[in-house]
Amino acid sequence: MREDKLTAVGTSHAKIILIGEHSVVYGQPAIAFPLSAVSVRVTVTANNHHGVWVKSSLYTGPLATAPATLAGTKHLVAELLRGLPADQRNITLNINSNIPAERGMGSSAAVAVAIIRAIFRFYGWPLNQDVLLHLANISEIDTHKNPSGLDATTAANASPIWMIRDHEIKKIPVTSRGYLVICDSGILGQTKEAIAIVRQKMERDPQGTTQHLYNLGQLTAQVRTLLAQDEVIALGQALGQAHQELKELGVSLPAIDDLITASYAHGSLGSKLTGGGRGGCFICLTADRPTAEKLADYMKTQGIVQTWIEPLATSKE
Repeated sequence: MREDKLTAVGTSHAKIILIGEHSVVYGQPAIAFPLSAVSVRVTVTANNHHGVWVKSSLYTGPLATAPATLAGTKHLVAELLRGLPADQRNITLNINSNIPAERGMGSSAAVAVAIIRAIFRFYGWPLNQDVLLHLANISEIDTHKNPSGLDATTAANASPIWMIRDHEIKKIPVTSRGYLVICDSGILGQTKEAIAIVRQKMERDPQGTTQHLYNLGQLTAQVRTLLAQDEVIALGQALGQAHQELKELGVSLPAIDDLITASYAHGSLGSKLTGGGRGGCFICLTADRPTAEKLADYMKTQGIVQTWIEPLATSKE
């Protein structure tokens, strides 16, 4: 630890999958967007507790006795501090996150990225993007068993990400002037259940299921082009078509479908499920911010727990 560095901070943010969830598991592309307004902040300080302590909304106490929900954090921190003398491991991680868990917003990956950044700054170690993503994957494997890498990559970047699993991950340009309204249904997402549903459909009807996944891949490629061309009307249509494919795969819920249908009468150009499905969040595309705000207000009258508004062209790296 650097003697002049008794406190250090690391930050990250949530993500949403714009398009390509589920089909990305089967080799098709996906596009994810960072949500800068939904963030996590980790502060590392020295302590006198003889070991690593954590303070969070889930648990406060020694990391060694943390519940199973923090297994990924425990494994990650152990790897980060491996090789350090015991007297240099006396630190407290104060984790402050406003990213809701189990909503498909990449909460675990964002926390991992923020922890890595904070610890590296605390000890004065250099950190590059490759090392950051490698370390974040340690935590993600504990949390998701077989992570695609999309969550961690998006949590570590301020730009939208295009990914084909095991082949390509890259930032993509966005010039579209549209706005996304992210709506939290309040229903916990059931990603494992949704993945199992798609797998069972693949076993029962491989031809039909493969076609739906292929269609999602084609729509994702189309969306990438539209994002760079500022074709907001066509972009909305593509997102709406993607939701129909997700419905056919069985990963939506009637309650989500009803809200998505209603969104079109209140300014949405295209709405769809985002994330694993069977609950969680959905997104609506609007042409401008005033329309986005009106749509968000309407959704709150329909029982939506929380909404966020994010411009498509958030950043340009």
